[in-house]
Parts: sequence; C-alpha cells; structure tokens
Amino acid sequence: MQTGYAIGGDDGCIADARHHAAAFLERVRAGQHASVSARVLDLTQLVVSELVTNACKYAPGPVLMELRVTPETVDVVVWDSDPTVPEAHATDAGRIGQHGLEIVKAVAQDLQIHREPVGKRITARIALSDPRP
Repeated sequence: MQTGYAIGGDDGCIADARHHAAAFLERVRAGQHASVSARVLDLTQLVVSELVTNACKYAPGPVLMELRVTPETVDVVVWDSDPTVPEAHATDAGRIGQHGLEIVKAVAQDLQIHREPVGKRITARIALSDPRP
C-alpha cells in the first residue's frame, strides 16, 4: 500500500504531513494490510515531522511525501528541490536545534539519501515489528 502528498511550505504544513501519515497508517491498519503498532505510528509521525521540517526550512518550493507499507517496513520518502545532501552533526548537548537527521537515524532501520535531477529524495525505513524485550 502506498500514498503520496504534495506539501506546501505554509504554516501548518508539518502538522498536515503528520496528519496524513497517521490517517494513512490507520487505513493500513483498518484494511488489515499490516499490523501497525502505536510505536510504529508514533515513530512514523516523528520521522515525517523531522524530514518535512527540514525540507520546508531549507528548500524552496514544494515538498513531496510518499508513504509505503511493505511486509516489513513503513517507508517515509520526502523529496525537495534543494540538492544539498544533509549531514548529521557531531553530538553536542549544548547545541540548540539541528538534531532532526540524528533523530531520524536513531529511530529508522535504514536511511537513504539520493540526489535527483532536481533536488534530493530521502527515504527512511521504520520497522513494522516491535523490538523484542
């Protein structure tokens, strides 16, 4: 199952992106296409929030978001028009802000960043299965 959204850079676009992600995962859950735990729902909304925030903050123009559910993962794909590949900063407890990519790397099973003919595409994969205690 998959879906896509065009996101403007206006106020509320990050909340809209999180809402779209939650609604999509609820449709997946209701249609019994995959088991989506509360952890997966929360992590997906966190990843969406961080990636869309960065795209809206640093790239001019529209942002495209695609969500896919495979048997093993939820894939969050965000495209923006800025070709600059982001890098996680070194750990600094005193730094305010710019922790988004670090957060995504910490919660995602996999993170891929690809330059496109225009801009870049970032794909974060979130495991559907909860870790075993």
